[in-house]
Amino acid sequence: MLKDENRIFKNLYGDEPCDLSSALKRGDWKDTNEIIAKGKEWIIEEIKKSELRGRGGAGFPTGMKWSFAPKDPDPNRPHYLIINADESEPGTCKDRDILRYEPQKLIEGSLISAYAIGARVCYVYIRGEYVNEGKILQDAINEAYKNNLIGKNASGTGWDFDMYVHFGAGAYICGEETALLESLEGNKGQPRLKPPFPALVGLYGCPTIVNNVETIAVVPSILKRGADWFASFGRPKNRGTKIFCISGNVVNPCNVEEEMSIPLRELIETHAGGVIGGWDNLQAVIPGGSSMPLLPKKVCDNILMDFDSLIEAKSGMGTAGVVVIDKSQDIVSCISRISRFYKHESCGQCTPCREGSGWLWRMMERINRGESEIHEIDMLLEVTKQIEGHTICAFGEAAAWPIQGLLRHFREQMEEKCSNLANRKIA
Repeated sequence: MLKDENRIFKNLYGDEPCDLSSALKRGDWKDTNEIIAKGKEWIIEEIKKSELRGRGGAGFPTGMKWSFAPKDPDPNRPHYLIINADESEPGTCKDRDILRYEPQKLIEGSLISAYAIGARVCYVYIRGEYVNEGKILQDAINEAYKNNLIGKNASGTGWDFDMYVHFGAGAYICGEETALLESLEGNKGQPRLKPPFPALVGLYGCPTIVNNVETIAVVPSILKRGADWFASFGRPKNRGTKIFCISGNVVNPCNVEEEMSIPLRELIETHAGGVIGGWDNLQAVIPGGSSMPLLPKKVCDNILMDFDSLIEAKSGMGTAGVVVIDKSQDIVSCISRISRFYKHESCGQCTPCREGSGWLWRMMERINRGESEIHEIDMLLEVTKQIEGHTICAFGEAAAWPIQGLLRHFREQMEEKCSNLANRKIA
């Protein structure tokens, strides 16, 4: 259990104002110029030492990602920092609360991170539906400019740094970093082929680092308290604190900052009031947002909430959007609904995804309505395999994995629905 004094986000629930003066009282912008004075290499090495992994879903080591940026910036090819605030993963709303209640923490983290990678400009690509959050962030940026925290000679560091807010149009695919860059440039939001990776050829063909809101927001606290402090939480390669979003069939849905590697059961029962009807009423949990394969109760009893533990269970940490499903829910119908979402959000660039995501949804709907035969379940699995690993970006996996998780753990429920058709034919 994480103690209150170790929490990075001290205003996660909006108990205090989000203005600059309140943020200063909470420790934001303290010793920022001293941190930058230690140099780019020190900052990157400290982030590497902390074992911070990206909080957007992929979990790539942040310090390593930063180190990919060219060390000697070309004057004709400026570096950019992009903050991915296009939070569109169903079951996830952590970044939204950071933008609403802790915007100065994000701005401070942006300045430090931008300096570390040699960027003088930062764009925050924010989900179009987050109108209020975007306004709050813009107000916070204006306040930071007014107090010389960013802009010319930001915070007295000698580093010029500008920050802009850009609204997306509510497209899930723009959460993928290269589709985000395309959208930011004014093009259709479709993923790019990689390599080259954005760290070398990104926004406008220039070196670009794309990081999640939570990733950037924790950077100042890591550097102020020390990498060893951050690395004291969680298991090796799964260090630090993490905001978990708990929703679904729980007594008290909530966002909570906890240490990595906390048992899933402890997380749900301590912070969300437990499963409605008690733990024995649990049917399954989606541990990392809708794109991650669900886990049945028997796995949830002892699973740890970190990247490696969930991968071992054939699921994933993702965005840490924990969706709890109790026994009152039709699990096949739940996954069919998720499948419809991914069919709707496919950008259409890759044929396996464009066509396959529609096939997945239609087949799931037929099974759910009891209009399929049992052999069609294996056909459904085959379609997921034809999508997975055959697309430019990970959207194909996002469409396939929820269904694969259902087939892995709840095939009996699917067969039961299919047997209803067989029984009707006999009658």
